[in-house]
Amino acid sequence: MSKMKTNRGAAKRFSKTGKGGYKRSQSHLNHILTKKKSKRKRQLGMTQQVAEADVKSVKRLLPYS
Repeated sequence: MSKMKTNRGAAKRFSKTGKGGYKRSQSHLNHILTKKKSKRKRQLGMTQQVAEADVKSVKRLLPYS
């Protein structure tokens, strides 16, 4: 049986945490930043954990992580 392929787009967006979850970055921090408050931009720069409902999908995209 052949090897499974890792989804390269997902590999660039998600990384596994020590406890087995996945972390991700947030969106809306690329352009039109002048109208966004400093607090909002600062908080968007932080990473978040992938929701439990989406972990199964991420695991399927990243079989070897």
